Amino acid sequence: MAFTPLHDRVLVRRVESEEKTSGGLIIPDSAKEKPAEGEVIAAGDGAIKDDGNRAPMAVKAGDKILFGKWSGTEITLDGEELLIMKESDIMGILS
Repeated sequence: MAFTPLHDRVLVRRVESEEKTSGGLIIPDSAKEKPAEGEVIAAGDGAIKDDGNRAPMAVKAGDKILFGKWSGTEITLDGEELLIMKESDIMGILS
């Protein structure tokens, strides 16, 4: 893949949600919501601050993250659906 996000942007792959509930019920595709969990594929170098220095990114490739339901812009890259979002759209890193 030949894509590098710029500044404070992040390339994210959605992580598919479980198809069963904890009680064992199968969730049909029509009832599923888009997951708000993903994996960082690539991250930019960080935003440029007013003084000209870069603010370091809090996330890196491989991090599992949570983001807002309507965050990011959907793109298709090499046949795969991915999201590009700003680092500020990320709510947290899952450990």
